[in-house]
Amino acid sequence: MSRSAGGGRARGDVFAERVNAAADLLDAGVRAADAARELAERFGCSPRQAHRYVQRASRSGHVAVPAPAAVFTVKLPVPLIARVRTYAVASGRTLSAVVAQALEEFLAGAHREPPRR
Repeated sequence: MSRSAGGGRARGDVFAERVNAAADLLDAGVRAADAARELAERFGCSPRQAHRYVQRASRSGHVAVPAPAAVFTVKLPVPLIARVRTYAVASGRTLSAVVAQALEEFLAGAHREPPRR
């Protein structure tokens, strides 16, 4: 399991682990009510929360476990930062999600072109 910088598990990791455990139980033929009880016992969460994990697993199956994240500081022009923040708010996404997608797309296209210096 991945750990955040503070030593605790990241929230997304916990969610994914629990939804995937619910999906495993459902895939094994365990009834939803029994799966929720098993999850509540296994993870020490409320039966209500365990039921939410089972519901999510029944809708979409297994979910991807997010990659560990770290703080990465860069200096950018102030107008660019403002544009990125505006875009993030307008799209209902976090600033980190927008920047990560932009970097992924940039790097995916970068292998097609020689690096500029």
